[in-house]
Amino acid sequence: MNALINGMLDLLHAGLGNMASYLAAHVLLCLLPAFLIAGAMSAFIPKEMVTRYLGRTTPKFISYPAAAAAGFLLAVCSCTVIPLFAGIYKKGAGLGPAITFLFVAPAVNILALTYTGTVIGLDLAIARLVLSLTFGIGIGLLMALIFRREDAEHDRSTDDPFASQATMRTTTLAFLVVLVVMLIVGTLQIDLFRSIYFTVDLPVAGVDSLQSSLNTLVPFDASRGEEGVTVQGALLIGLLLLIGISAWKGVEKIHDGFNAWTWISISLLALTLLVASLGFAPHANTLQILITGKTLGVFLCLVLLAWLLSRKFPGQEVRDFLWETWKFIKQIFPLLIVGVFVVGMVRGLIKPEWIESIAGNNTVLGNFIGVIFGVFMYFPTLVEVPIAQMFLNLGMHRGPLLAYLISDPELSLQSILITATIIGKLKAWVYVVWVALFSTLSGLLYGAWVDGTNLVLILLYLVLFISFLVAAGLLLSDRKKRKTSAGNQTFM
Repeated sequence: MNALINGMLDLLHAGLGNMASYLAAHVLLCLLPAFLIAGAMSAFIPKEMVTRYLGRTTPKFISYPAAAAAGFLLAVCSCTVIPLFAGIYKKGAGLGPAITFLFVAPAVNILALTYTGTVIGLDLAIARLVLSLTFGIGIGLLMALIFRREDAEHDRSTDDPFASQATMRTTTLAFLVVLVVMLIVGTLQIDLFRSIYFTVDLPVAGVDSLQSSLNTLVPFDASRGEEGVTVQGALLIGLLLLIGISAWKGVEKIHDGFNAWTWISISLLALTLLVASLGFAPHANTLQILITGKTLGVFLCLVLLAWLLSRKFPGQEVRDFLWETWKFIKQIFPLLIVGVFVVGMVRGLIKPEWIESIAGNNTVLGNFIGVIFGVFMYFPTLVEVPIAQMFLNLGMHRGPLLAYLISDPELSLQSILITATIIGKLKAWVYVVWVALFSTLSGLLYGAWVDGTNLVLILLYLVLFISFLVAAGLLLSDRKKRKTSAGNQTFM
């Protein structure tokens, strides 16, 4: 009995430690700017400007890249994207562009990519972006090809194309650019941003002892992905809690107007981003604060953002921006925290040799296992990233890891069932098959590159595989067409 209790306590400790580590190390300069970008996109950009480019009259070289771009800019998971997908499809978007949007939005939105690059590595984030965009457009084209007759009937039954006069203001573009720059400054690891330009020594005693206590309280084992918590990380966790409390009082009812808590939450947000950009060097009787290029860049971005919001946006639009950002945070952040906590507990149960034996090499089976993990271990957007890091630390090859990262946001069972009610069971399951195939292929291609396979040879394999899929899609479409024609003749 005691052994069981001790085991449960160890798992609880591992979960709490993992949660604290992620809050301290990965949330701030990575996720907070991305949440702000998502909120700005939702509040400032007219829906017509996104959806107009997906209409049936739009040329394919415009509609498919536009669908991919819209998905990239929206921070949504596979469940959240469903109503958006249904909306644009019902309003007149072609099946192909709508499917591309459905695939890309949860797989490679700006939040997911930023988090992937920060936590796992820039190379995998780039692979996730390039392959997901390529195959997302490819799946859309194949779906439109296979179901072109039904798509034509859908086109005839839908309303007029989207409004063509919607535009985006220069100030909105400038605001988004500054947010993106802050995101890049906060996450890009180059000498310009890492260099130390100023130092400040604070006479604070006991900081080194506090760090030793944190090392004892929070697990630290790099081989298992346990990052521990620094003094700076503990301070940032405290600031995050204060932001949450003040935002709940000041942003939850923002449409009623600004109050003191609103300004407190905004000030705490700016302060937290600045603290996150600093370097901390604890010593016996002093705490050395390192002002880096990252600090200066983040400060400049915050000044520009404050000026734009106060001078160029009406009060109602500012309130809309704060509300949309807060909605994203409320929707995603709690689930992310729970997911990271669960990952910490699961990591204590999984033996590395299990992962190594089934997905430790870049094989077809290993990559397909990654896809299966994605189907049955679905987590909301972003939570798949710490899960993936756990798999990586436990011995999973980076190829199957990418297969998991692409399939997990796409193939949750609940999203499959909902999609079937929108476009029909046949289309939904054909889509599932394509996603599974392309996710497996993505893992194989990236894994081959990681293992040192010649890039030209990888591209040749890709071309041959896509050619095969196009031929299979055409054959399936023709058989379906002949079957339908025969059925109509029999009926007559």
